[in-house]
Amino acid sequence: MTWRPLPPEGGSADPRPLAVSLSRLAADLGTPPPRILGHVFGHWEEIVGADVAAHARPLSLRHGTLTVGADQPAWAAQLQFLSGHLLARLEEVTGSTEISRVTVKVVRP
Repeated sequence: MTWRPLPPEGGSADPRPLAVSLSRLAADLGTPPPRILGHVFGHWEEIVGADVAAHARPLSLRHGTLTVGADQPAWAAQLQFLSGHLLARLEEVTGSTEISRVTVKVVRP
């Protein structure tokens, strides 16, 4: 028995741009497009400021929920309290409403 790939969707075997494939894979996994992930994870300090970034970092982004890890319970409580402001800032920076919820948990560095 010889392995054969599945027939292509849409009937075309032409190569697709990597961005198209990554966006489709991200959607299948419940994550937003790579562009949004890049903004959030690559520009975290610019989004939240140096003081917050020193104590908290994004951990995951799935199904519209950004999970943030804070290094101390006080920072976690503060970030959860300010989650509405954080969502507004994320929308401003990413230009998208894909992120609709923020959860915060305490993680040790």
